[in-house]
Amino acid sequence: MSRVAVITDTDSSLSPQVAADCGIRLVPITIHFGDEVYRTGVEIDDAALFARVDREGVLPTTSAPAPGMFAEAYQQAFDAGAESIVCVCVSSQVSATYAAALNARELFPRREIRVIDSYMLSIAQGFMALAAADAARAGATAEEVEAAALAVRERTHLFAALATLKYLAMSGRVGHIAAGVAGLLNVKPILTIRDGKLELLERVRTQSKAWGRVAELLAQAVGSAPVERMAIFHVAAPEMARDFEQLLRTRMACPPDVLITELTPGLSVHSGAGMVGAAVLTAAG
Repeated sequence: MSRVAVITDTDSSLSPQVAADCGIRLVPITIHFGDEVYRTGVEIDDAALFARVDREGVLPTTSAPAPGMFAEAYQQAFDAGAESIVCVCVSSQVSATYAAALNARELFPRREIRVIDSYMLSIAQGFMALAAADAARAGATAEEVEAAALAVRERTHLFAALATLKYLAMSGRVGHIAAGVAGLLNVKPILTIRDGKLELLERVRTQSKAWGRVAELLAQAVGSAPVERMAIFHVAAPEMARDFEQLLRTRMACPPDVLITELTPGLSVHSGAGMVGAAVLTAAG
């Protein structure tokens, strides 16, 4: 294996298969239905999450991994031969995951462990982890691997459209995100990442208009720059994700291979089933 191990959490929207193929270790965000605890990507995915939510009418809670889960991942990496670790965490603005990863680092005082607050969510965070893994496989030092991840952040653009405000209403967050809008459950909010948080950008009335606006915003963000990576993320809506990919290909230059991935339960519990979005990483200028 590479002398630098790359670790991230499951809020990165990297599937276990993609992570394994790239040599990335995943630390799971946990989902709590009362006293029942499920590990994202191990025991629960978006489809299973919302099947239960729709059946029971109750949203679960989420929690950051305990420091011990990061410590276990660190130890496994070192046991496998890594000399150092770069850990890319979901934005500290939305989760205690970064703090947990830092706390776990204190258990390895003689080891080099670099913990990054991505200030990103979902596959935008995932792009940072993928860039780190690419650098690690190329033989980069831990410092260079960290720099490769951070260099991706400013070139990544993410936009998404919610299918419904039903789940935000269930969680009590609807007042914050769409206060004063008549017919709330028919509004399709457009979301993006601002200051490390997923925030409301615009409100659109229909799904087709929302998808068209997301495509327009992505095309505007990319401009004439080549696209290095592109991903479509969704919440329990794989067919919709493929349809959205086809729409994007009519609106902007897309790479031959586009990753389609789940948002994952640590984030999707707040957005709801049917959400579709995309992230693009432009090539360095």
